[in-house]
This record gives sequence, C-alpha cells and structure tokens, in this order.
Amino acid sequence: MNMDFNLFMNDVVRQARQEIGQAGYTELKTPEEVDEALNKKGTTLVMVNSVCGCAGGIARPAAAHSLHYDKRPDHLVTVFAGQDKEATERARSYFTGYPPSSPSFALLKDGKLCTMIERHEIEGHEPMAVVQKLQDAYDKYCEEL
Repeated sequence: MNMDFNLFMNDVVRQARQEIGQAGYTELKTPEEVDEALNKKGTTLVMVNSVCGCAGGIARPAAAHSLHYDKRPDHLVTVFAGQDKEATERARSYFTGYPPSSPSFALLKDGKLCTMIERHEIEGHEPMAVVQKLQDAYDKYCEEL
C-alpha cells in the first residue's frame, strides 16, 4: 500500500508541475535559481505551488487565467512547497512580514515584495475571486502590455 501511495503522490506532483508550467511559469528548484529570478528588473509573480486541493482546484487555475489581462507581470515563476524545500525556503525569505503559506502568490518589483495573496485568501474562495485579486495587483504594480 505504501508503494501505491508513493506512486500516486509522484503522479499528483508531476501533474501539478505540468499544469503550472503549461500556464507559462518557470520552475525554480534551487536557492540560486530563486535569487536570480527574484532579483530581476521588473515585476515577478511567484506562485508557491502545493499538492493540496485548493492549489489544484483554485490557485493553479487562477494563476493561468489571471494572465488573460491588459497588465501582467514581466516574469512568472513557481516554487513547490514540500517538494523543492530549499528553493521554497529561499523564496519565502523574500516575503518579509508573511508566514509560510501554500498555495500562495507573491508579487515582487525589482526584487522587493509588493503584495501577497495567502492561502487563507485562496482556500474556500472561487477561482475567479483569486483571479480578481491577482489582476488587482497587476493593475497596481504592473505595466500595460
């Protein structure tokens, strides 16, 4: 049974990685990749991915659909909580003032945190409500395409 569970979880993780990658987000798997990506000029949206139901049913769809908009971040990246632990820990070090939360979104500009959308703002909400929160952040911090 344990082996079946591990195979199942590997499939869930693989699918979660594929979904966010297909939406145009670049996976960051090491602390060095995180530092390079989060210190780029412009706006960077970080999705802290996870295997929980609210990530698959709400956060990842919102991450994809929010990009169909007049304004959007210059860079799209993701770290995977519980999988790429060192990369996730490094990314969270940029989110000063916020406790660890997954799934979640952080919007940075020139390496500085602008805003966060935490798990409590995702879990139990409709995907379109999360899309609206993301697009509100884009309106405030991102340039027109």
